[in-house]
Amino acid sequence: MKFTDLFIKRPVLAMVVSLVILIAGLQSIRSLSVRQYPRSDIAVVSVSTTYVGANADLVRGFITTPLERVIASADGIDYMESSSAQGLSTITVHLKLNYDTNAALTQIQAKVAQVRNDLPPEAEAPVIDLQTADNEFAAMYIGFSSQDLDQNQITDYLTRVVQPKLSAISGVQRADILGDRTFAMRIWLKPDKMAALAFRLPPYTTHWRTTTTFPRWEAPRVPWCRSTWWPTLTSALRMNSSNWW
Repeated sequence: MKFTDLFIKRPVLAMVVSLVILIAGLQSIRSLSVRQYPRSDIAVVSVSTTYVGANADLVRGFITTPLERVIASADGIDYMESSSAQGLSTITVHLKLNYDTNAALTQIQAKVAQVRNDLPPEAEAPVIDLQTADNEFAAMYIGFSSQDLDQNQITDYLTRVVQPKLSAISGVQRADILGDRTFAMRIWLKPDKMAALAFRLPPYTTHWRTTTTFPRWEAPRVPWCRSTWWPTLTSALRMNSSNWW
């Protein structure tokens, strides 16, 4: 007796089995997810550190190399890439396929925290960002231009006004500013000329080293200055103690 003989002798059973298969197929079609690309957990963790005023060699020696050394010991890393530019260190960590992104992110954060005190005090805290294959590209790109404002002023306006409003919109994960131009100033002082002019510097050096923003102030009148008064400083200063004098 063959298996097919059972359905020939019992047609009702054959109809019931066919209906069950049909219903199961319809239910599977309704619950089947449609994706343009197959789902795969390919994640990339980027560690960005800003060191304003430092050149690429200093960034590589004092920022990129120590961070690379500790991040490489984390689990789930396929390979790493790094770049050191003027005032910016970027380390890109590519995780293994389908590796737990939360576990890898936690380990990388712990590794970065271990060497945070070893980094230069003038450097900002490293920013760790997780990107997956699903959110590699932004949902929208908005361009800004102005005939009256320069790039630094546009960046300042976007940071203070536009970015907070976009980030507060429901459903927006984050709003990044691409191609920003931030204010930065480096000053080299001549101690012998400052002493000859009886210009007392300690109050200002202490303030510059403890903060990145200071209020409006005016310098005293000096004979060798072309104008009567020095220009009023209103920008944010970020000083590097190694290049103070």
